[in-house]
Amino acid sequence: MSETTKQVETLHLTRKDFVPDNDVRWCPGCGDYSILANMQKTLPSLEVEKEKYVFVSGIGCSSRFPYYMDTYGFHGIHGRAPAIASGVKLANPDLSVWIITGDGDGLSIGGNHLIHVLRRNIDVNIMLFNNRIYGLTKGQYSPTSMLGKKTKSSPFGSIDRPFNPSAVAAGSNATFIARALDVDARGLQESIKRSQDHKGASFIEVYQNCIIFNDGEFADVENKSTRPDNALFVVHGEPMIFGKENNKGIVVDNHHPKVVELGDKWKVKDLLVHDETNMHITNLLLEMTFDPETPTPFGILRAVDQPTYDDLLHSQIDQVTELRGEGNLKDLFNSGDVWEVK
Repeated sequence: MSETTKQVETLHLTRKDFVPDNDVRWCPGCGDYSILANMQKTLPSLEVEKEKYVFVSGIGCSSRFPYYMDTYGFHGIHGRAPAIASGVKLANPDLSVWIITGDGDGLSIGGNHLIHVLRRNIDVNIMLFNNRIYGLTKGQYSPTSMLGKKTKSSPFGSIDRPFNPSAVAAGSNATFIARALDVDARGLQESIKRSQDHKGASFIEVYQNCIIFNDGEFADVENKSTRPDNALFVVHGEPMIFGKENNKGIVVDNHHPKVVELGDKWKVKDLLVHDETNMHITNLLLEMTFDPETPTPFGILRAVDQPTYDDLLHSQIDQVTELRGEGNLKDLFNSGDVWEVK
């Protein structure tokens, strides 16, 4: 019996341990239900005590998530979940801290907080629900809405260029980047597991359907009949193959990704092999996101090991403490240039 199995059996956790008594209040058919269910199904297998999970959110439909997890949680203010979660993790290094955010909460008012928690590589897990719309405030265009999107706040079509959330993470030098579909249980659960195992800031972008205000936005990859030709599921060390007949692949042509058909001219050996540690390949995959000529990539797009902010901070504290002693707050307040106000 493996150590993992022993630990799980010792904890005796099941999905029911993470399901609270309160009702879930999302619109019927919302993709958030699937994400929630897959999180609750996955956590029991992750070797973490239930009391060590903390879910932190900001504002938005996705940010109701902590209410629907029977764990510790914090419903914060708009865009500030990364700041709150950073404090929780640095003060309590043993906790498994999850930031739940959306494309509006995380990339608009919270954009600055998001890039810095990724840049610092704090050991937290970030899950961004991307439905390309503001759902909670009833259907305005968001930072990820596509050009030309007609909404209540862009009746003649959005003229804003959209963010590619995973590219924002890559630009922040995130050490772990994954993309998943709300309807793909296997891919979503694998992303959650890998995120938990990763030491450092992990970022999962989930394509999530908003059935009320942006229904069908991801139909080409969510519909099982069209998904094979429009989605590329990458696996580390394996060639990039897709298509209903597994007869298509990705090659690099003049430094850009290109779709080819396997046959007499192109063989499997000619295809690009995924390497989640290679930033050049990650960038090639991210370039494909908005390209109508290429499939949308899903899976673990990047995973590398780098020193975490947490470890560096606590190491620095230990070094200074050894050099100067524990210190005293009262003495610190009365040191240096001080004066009395009379």
